Amino acid sequence: MLYTFSQADYPQPELQRILENITAQDAVLLWQNGVLLAVKYPEFFADCYILETDVSARNLTALLPEGHKVRLISMENLVQLTERFSPQFAL
Repeated sequence: MLYTFSQADYPQPELQRILENITAQDAVLLWQNGVLLAVKYPEFFADCYILETDVSARNLTALLPEGHKVRLISMENLVQLTERFSPQFAL
């Protein structure tokens, strides 16, 4: 399953409940304002995909946590991700 987060504000308990259900066979994508979650909650989003254009548009590249497995991807990579992981759970 592909979990996509497009908003910057989710209550922390709600995020924890959602993320507890994610398995090794799933993927997490942050895009739109959701890219702010990688800065706000780096402990929750240490291993995820982030749409590079949204990070650049918000000037967040330098603020992304170092040492995590955050992967910046292009729109083309996003299409491949949606082909690989389905269904999509949009938040």
